[in-house]
Amino acid sequence: MEKALTKKPKAQSDNQTIYSILFIIGTCHLLNDSLQAVIPAMFPILENSLGLTFTQLGFIAFTLNMVSSVMQPFVGLYTDKHPIPYALPIGLTSSMFGMLGLALAPNFWTIIASVFFIGMGSAIFHPEGSRVAYLAAGNRRGLAQSIYQVGGNSGQALAPVITALILVPLGQFGAIWFTFIAFLAVLFLSYIARWYAGKIREFASQKDGSKAVKTNINISSSIKAALTVLVFIVFARSWYAAAISNFYAFYAIESYGLTIGKSQVYIFTFLAMGAVGTLLGGPLADRFGKRNIILFSLIAAAPLTLLLPYAGPISAIILLAVIGLILMTSFSVTVVYAQELVPGKIGTMSGLIVGLAFGMGAIGSVALGSLIDLFGLTPTMISISLLPLLGFLTYLLPSDEKVRQWYA
Repeated sequence: MEKALTKKPKAQSDNQTIYSILFIIGTCHLLNDSLQAVIPAMFPILENSLGLTFTQLGFIAFTLNMVSSVMQPFVGLYTDKHPIPYALPIGLTSSMFGMLGLALAPNFWTIIASVFFIGMGSAIFHPEGSRVAYLAAGNRRGLAQSIYQVGGNSGQALAPVITALILVPLGQFGAIWFTFIAFLAVLFLSYIARWYAGKIREFASQKDGSKAVKTNINISSSIKAALTVLVFIVFARSWYAAAISNFYAFYAIESYGLTIGKSQVYIFTFLAMGAVGTLLGGPLADRFGKRNIILFSLIAAAPLTLLLPYAGPISAIILLAVIGLILMTSFSVTVVYAQELVPGKIGTMSGLIVGLAFGMGAIGSVALGSLIDLFGLTPTMISISLLPLLGFLTYLLPSDEKVRQWYA
């Protein structure tokens, strides 16, 4: 009886959500992604100062997103077997040097090289940051992942603010200020790394390991099918978000006759409400189920995305706010869903899904930039409005209860 009583508090502790760690790693995610937000925020300035084409701007976004997306699953796969807590501050150090190069870059190719270092930093940060959120989650995995991911979405939402307040008055050299943001993130992540290392030692001393996952051939094939469906869902969401984040400012300037500064209101609205949607998505998934929230995020957004290309300047802001809110509720949920599909591969699944989102956004940036050069802004915006309809593929995903039964 005494042994049973002494073990009970430990079980409760294992399920306790460590909010202090979650808020710190969420803040670091904000700082990391605000560094990335500088790059698309600079597009109108780089177009004017260096005479870059939409295709070249697309290749800059491609370099950033593709480097991080290709590397993330490999980082996650390696650290699932060999955790490296101090990889977190090392990754942000890479980003810091990339920001310094971006501020001083004299031409297109130097910008590409600088963006490569920023992409590498992001590739290291994201799967390890997601693992930290998982370790601190307790029994609130959806909420924990949302707190972590909302930091990233908030950082991305800063892009229009960065443009209006820093890059418009200071130009390209204004990016130098973000080396200080990177340094601040390195300090925070050094603290997180010490906590992370302590958790690893704690798990190593327990030596009980995770439960062996027993899968038969049928379940294994079902997992592969579910991951394939997730790929298409991430594709739809990422291409649409890439179109709005990277090119809607140009659409607003052309369609509504706005200045660069005023056009950023539209991007900020979409991204800021997307951050709110990301925060809400996790708790809603904990309550109503992950598959249901993934389905809702795309299907409910689809009618609004179809209306957006025909909206006026005021109604467009309202539509972008609601689209961002709804569409991004599934951002953190798809990560947790994938992690539960393949237990024991936390970093790998995070790297795959988040990296896939970046990679799809990278390919989308190049493809959309080329389509705009060929066909113009309006036809391209009309075509991408159809993407959320791919959300109907969610019906092919196994339910949350079905996934739990596989590993019961």
